[in-house]
Formats: sequence, structure tokens, C-alpha cells
Amino acid sequence: MADDSSTPSFVATMDMNLADKLFQDLQQQGFTITTPAHTRFSARKKGITCTLYLSGKLVVQGKERGPFIEFYLEPEILGSFQFSHPLAHLELISRIGIDESGKGDFFGPLCVAGVYVEAQQYAKLQALGVKDSKLLTDKSIRKIAANIKTHCLYHIVKINPPKYNQIYQDFKNLNRLLAWGHATTIEQLVQRSGCQDVIIDQFADERVVLQALKRKQMNIHLTQRHRAEEDLAVAAASILARNAFIEGLEQLSQDVGIELPKGSSKAVVLAAQKIIERWGPEKLLSLCKQHFKTLDAILNKKRE
Repeated sequence: MADDSSTPSFVATMDMNLADKLFQDLQQQGFTITTPAHTRFSARKKGITCTLYLSGKLVVQGKERGPFIEFYLEPEILGSFQFSHPLAHLELISRIGIDESGKGDFFGPLCVAGVYVEAQQYAKLQALGVKDSKLLTDKSIRKIAANIKTHCLYHIVKINPPKYNQIYQDFKNLNRLLAWGHATTIEQLVQRSGCQDVIIDQFADERVVLQALKRKQMNIHLTQRHRAEEDLAVAAASILARNAFIEGLEQLSQDVGIELPKGSSKAVVLAAQKIIERWGPEKLLSLCKQHFKTLDAILNKKRE
């Protein structure tokens, strides 16, 4: 039988008191039952794999999973409708979402974006395909970013390498620099929207951003949590931040006549060497984040 592991997964937590009912129902529905390690059982039939772990985590995969989840699993077992009605489990309140892009990229800008989402706009964002930018292609990011800008109030702080390196010298710490970027973006959107409810992805100790906000004399309700991109407001911000980074990197590539890769891979090192050969080390310093260890490796190799 084909392996369903490559298809998207639906994950939920279920009441283990209903495990026997689920087991019996799946048998009656024609599932083949096995008991892999760490599971209560795993059930499989064409197009669907349903695995219940001892922890209570339930994972459903397969191309035919939709009707199974919507018409049986949610109403009969889970009692919730996260899959068939994904907005139902969201806290639909007006809020500002903040996220950044480019902090792990040797070349290009650091971009912090904020999006103010009104309560009635969540359904529209979902219809536009808004999700964590890491799950989207560059092409999709461009298209969705344009739509977000049409429908929502937003603000973007783009810090190109020369300014980034100057600011980094002042902060001497990436997290404090990020906190400044977040606080600046929050300040702009709070002033323009009047909204005091803000959610961001937690990238450091909570006090770092709170201190940056305090320096701006801002008193808001700030939520910091890991994987905050699951919130549509933060997901929208992640798309705008990533789009701004992609555009910034492409502009720098055009300016220097060499494609500047993302990240800090071997391709980045090769591109940096080409820049030095064609333009000299000073040009490289104007295109990169100078505190990256990648720069030391590149310059040391060049001097050898």
C-alpha cells in the first residue's frame, strides 16, 4: 500500500476515553489496524492513515482525509471543527501581528513587518491563502503580499546592510536590534490604528522587547509566543517581511550584477568571493551583515 507520509497531516489531541470507540468505529469502516511502537493503534485504508499515540495525539494523513475528518472524526470524536471550520478556533479580535525576515541571511536587509488585522478581516486573510511565509514559495509570497497591502493597514521597517551594520555597532546584540525593529513597527501601527493588542513571535527573553517598548514609553498588551505565525495576523506580517527581504535582496543583486543567495550556505561564500574579485572587499562589506562569522571565513580565505 502507498505511503501517505508525504501528504499534509491533520493533528489533534483527543480524549483517550474515546479511544475504544474510535478503534471499533474504524474497524467497522474497513480500516486495517496495527499497533506500532508508542501508539494506541494505527488504522489504514486507501487514502487515509489515522494514528492515535499513547499521549493522546491523533494524526490523520492521506488524500482522502478531508471527508473522514469533517463528517466523522470532528463531530463524533473530537467535538471541535478546526479542520472543517478553521476560523472557529481562532480568537477573532482586532490585533497587530509582527514578524521579521532576513536575520539569518548573510546578504540583504533585515525586514520587520507589522499588519493590523480587524476582527472581520480574518476570513479574508484565510481566503487569500495567508500562512507562515516559510510554507510558501517566493512567487506565492509576492502575490499574497500585494493582496495583504490592499486589505490591511501595515508598516515595514527595512534595514539595508550599511544601516544594519551601523545600528548593530550601537546595540552590539542581534536580539536588541530586533527588539528595536519590532518596537518601531509596533509604535507606527499603534499610532495609526489605535489598536493596543499586539502579538509577536518570541525570539528572545520576553524582557528584551518589553524594554524596547518602555524606552518608547509605550504601554500596550503584548503577547509573545513561539510559533506565533500560527496566528493569521503574524502570518500576514511574516509574508510582508519576507516579501520585503526578497525584493531588497533582488535589488542588491541587480546593483552589483551578481545573484546574492539567501542564507549562509556555500553558495553565499562563492558569491562573496566573486564580489571581492570584481569590486573589492569594501563592496562586500556594503552588501552583508558584518557580524556573521561567514565574513571572517570569506576574508581569511581571501587573504591566504
